[in-house]
Amino acid sequence: MKVKMPWYLNIYFILMFSIISIFAPYVIVIPITLSIFHFLKEKKIILLASKYQTLLDNGLSENDETATIIEKQKTALEKLNSEITLSEQELNAKKITANKEIADLDVKIKSLKEQYIELDELVMMQDFGLYEPKYDLINSEKYKIRLEEIRDIQKSMIKNEKAAYFNPNWTVDGSKAKGRKMNKDSVKLALRAFNNESEVIISKVTVANISSSEKRIIKSYESICKLFATTGIGIHQEYLKLKLAELYLALEYAQKVEEEKEEQRQIREQMREEEKVRREIERLKDKVMKEETHFLNALSKLEFQKKDATDQQLIELELKIKELQEKLLEVEKVKEDVLNRERNTRAGYVYIISNIGSFGEDIYKIGMTRRLEPMDRVRELGDASVPFLFDVHALIFSEDAPKLENVLHQTFAHKRLNLVNERKEFFNVTIEEIKEIVEKNHDKTVEFQMTALAEHYRESESLRKKQLVTT
Repeated sequence: MKVKMPWYLNIYFILMFSIISIFAPYVIVIPITLSIFHFLKEKKIILLASKYQTLLDNGLSENDETATIIEKQKTALEKLNSEITLSEQELNAKKITANKEIADLDVKIKSLKEQYIELDELVMMQDFGLYEPKYDLINSEKYKIRLEEIRDIQKSMIKNEKAAYFNPNWTVDGSKAKGRKMNKDSVKLALRAFNNESEVIISKVTVANISSSEKRIIKSYESICKLFATTGIGIHQEYLKLKLAELYLALEYAQKVEEEKEEQRQIREQMREEEKVRREIERLKDKVMKEETHFLNALSKLEFQKKDATDQQLIELELKIKELQEKLLEVEKVKEDVLNRERNTRAGYVYIISNIGSFGEDIYKIGMTRRLEPMDRVRELGDASVPFLFDVHALIFSEDAPKLENVLHQTFAHKRLNLVNERKEFFNVTIEEIKEIVEKNHDKTVEFQMTALAEHYRESESLRKKQLVTT
């Protein structure tokens, strides 16, 4: 076996670079590197020669060794290919199994999606929207009558065997009579199950869950029909439609009842307010009448005393009479105002108030009161239902307070906080905007408090900050 040394590792080539490095020291790197490679190559040649000699000693040629190596490589390659083929088969089998499982899961997911009904209140509230009435009847009594009509139709359908269908040729033990009895029992069972589930759903219907309630009734209908399908029994679509109509009527009936309750609450509140106004006027009238009587009696006595009075006493009496007459004029003016307020039921105060601690900045309540002392009404509004007292920005007396209030409400209608219930008189506006509209629609000077003091709120915030610092 002959193994040649590469030309660049020849000893003479290395010696040449060694001589050159004497004159160019930086070249010394080349002969050193080549010497290292020469040494390694020479060592490899010696090992190969030794191995070759061992082969010759064992009676094998170089070709024999090569054939043996090739045979071993071939065997190893075949084994590897066999393993690869086996692995591919296993992978394919696993892939088929996985695909089958995925297909089964897709079927299950599809089935669950069909059955799924959103019952989570949070999810339902996220999808909450305005409910559009399907019937929009005048009052709750009309809804009640319509509900009774729908239920009577359902009862009639059940009684006349129109609510469900069955196979009239069904027999039991060869008997049609037994088959008909079984059909009647099964129909009764199916309708009872459907009615019971529907009644529970209808009894709990709200605007928030109306969509899911409809789905649940339809799902109940489909499940019951599927359960009895093998016996040829099912519930008619018309009966399902009546149940869905009952669902929507029940919802709108409950809404209408609540609206009417709210209206009654407002009417009672207005009546209480009117009664308070009436009592205030009566008390003030009594007070004015007493003062007027008192002053008239006093004047009468003074006039009587003038008959026997001396000149000096007469002067003093005239001064007292003049003073009493001035007070009497004031009383008569108050009396006239009170009588005017009693006659003019539209006279009153429009108040502009805020409560930063309760509702935040730029939230104002614009309301009206006929109270003689409007602050009594403001103090009532700041009772235990809110954490802080209201700040008063303006108290505007008007001979037609409802008109002024209505102008303000209509102007800022798009800025109401509650767009559903217009009786909630809170608006997201600035005090400058309110002042501008008042000045355009009121012919008297109005004093506005532009900044909210919010004393209790600001003091509470200050104390809260101190507590945080100390902790």
